[in-house]
Amino acid sequence: MPHTLASLVSHTALKLTVLAGEERLDAPVRWAHASELIDPVPYMEGGELLLITALKLDAEDPEATRRYVRRIAEAGVVGLGFAAGVNYEGVPQALVDAAREQGLPLLAVPRRTPFIAISKAVSAAVAADQYRAVTAGFEAQRELTRAALGAEGPAELLARLAAHLDGWAALYDASGAVVAAAPDWAARRAARLAEDAARLRERPAPASSVVSGTDGDDRVELQSLGTGRRARGVLAVGTAAPLGTAARYAVHSAVALLTLTTERSRALQDAEQRLGDAVLKMLLAGEPDHARAVAGRLYGGLLDAPFRVVVAEPVAGEEPSSGGATGAGGAGVLDALADAMDSAAARTGEAVLAVPDGSRLIVLVADGGAAADACAAYAAEAGARAGTQPRARGRAGRSGGAEPADGAWVAVGLSAPTGPIAAANAYRQAEQALSVARRRGRALVEHEDVAAGSVLPLLADDAVRAFADGLLRALREHDATGRGDLVASLRAWLARHGQWDAAAADLGVHRHTLRYRMRRVEEILGRSLDDADVRMELWLALKATSAPQGE
Repeated sequence: MPHTLASLVSHTALKLTVLAGEERLDAPVRWAHASELIDPVPYMEGGELLLITALKLDAEDPEATRRYVRRIAEAGVVGLGFAAGVNYEGVPQALVDAAREQGLPLLAVPRRTPFIAISKAVSAAVAADQYRAVTAGFEAQRELTRAALGAEGPAELLARLAAHLDGWAALYDASGAVVAAAPDWAARRAARLAEDAARLRERPAPASSVVSGTDGDDRVELQSLGTGRRARGVLAVGTAAPLGTAARYAVHSAVALLTLTTERSRALQDAEQRLGDAVLKMLLAGEPDHARAVAGRLYGGLLDAPFRVVVAEPVAGEEPSSGGATGAGGAGVLDALADAMDSAAARTGEAVLAVPDGSRLIVLVADGGAAADACAAYAAEAGARAGTQPRARGRAGRSGGAEPADGAWVAVGLSAPTGPIAAANAYRQAEQALSVARRRGRALVEHEDVAAGSVLPLLADDAVRAFADGLLRALREHDATGRGDLVASLRAWLARHGQWDAAAADLGVHRHTLRYRMRRVEEILGRSLDDADVRMELWLALKATSAPQGE
């Protein structure tokens, strides 16, 4: 506990007497300082007990004493000690009245009590208080270290920290999700501060911020975790009052321990990523047995059940159909996507194999698992912010990922469920789905959507349209002269699979007329309609030129 005026008054050796401000004796005293200046305020910091003999102050002048007392009170001086029997026989009544007007504690210091004795008493009390704080801080550090090394890890550390602070503590992971909290009810409080934690994560570590006056009567302090450009997590602590010295030591110790934990985990993740890269290469090379042997216990469970292949790629927000996004925005959305999937998988205990591949991210996720749902949810949110047309699957709840930087969004292709033997085919499926997602401006496309849907939307491509226009240009120019409707006749004949009577009936012409028109088509194009490849190309060209541009 800090030293107070009351503890000084109760000090039997000092013999101090209270003349004014009895109701404020519980004020803590930061220091005791003697000054005979008429205006000592420029040299005060607040919290001092000011000791005077009134060598220069006319302590019997009511107006002078009133100005003096008011000024030191406004500067934060917590008490005034007057040495009786030095320059004045007693304490002047004008000074007593001025102190009572301001509610400033006034202490009479007897002649036999030197100011240095008061200064020593305050100094000893301050030193003792600091020693108690440091001792408590070291004890908290030892206790938190034992908790961090225990089986429960961060959860037990947060419980011990909350007990030391007489408040609550919570831990956010890199995706912004609350992964541990103490007491249990603190998880709900921390969830309401997710946006504040997300803003702190965007700042280089270490960083901190204070949140107060929002939802609840507590004071919340947020501390980022990590040593790199991007924070690996955030620690939140809530207390009823600002942190004291001992509490501050405890929080700093928790930040250091959690940072070590996250950085150590990051090193392990790097090693796991290298192992995952080797497993993925073996799967795509058609070596499932070798992949299983290398995967071991880390990824073996993932390969024992149906899984899906995810291929994700950043896309610039300005023109989704143009090239991939580069720079911080593109890297940011892939990092955030990976964090969201890792966090979701960690909460359910499932394995995830994620491998960066240039500007892409390749991930193997359990079919129907939490990581697959987190991928869909994040892609949907990122696409919605960028104005795309997302198609999310599964539970489209909040992913907790960071908002895409610079308007970048992420396009995701998802394969059908597969196993190790067919992993290479699943990867091709995911790539095809990704290509469709980019072409259609969607955040996520599953291979089932492509396989079960029509091929016609795939024709909505500039290169395909250019080919179709070139193939049919001669026929359209012929029709423009009014010498016959060859394009419509070709469409009807192909739609009826070359059945002359049915196609002629659709056109309302004689079948001989239709036969003549088809010979003209062959002559103009220089190609035979007996060739199945020619008929296929013409039919697709007709469909491509008639499909809506945005399809």
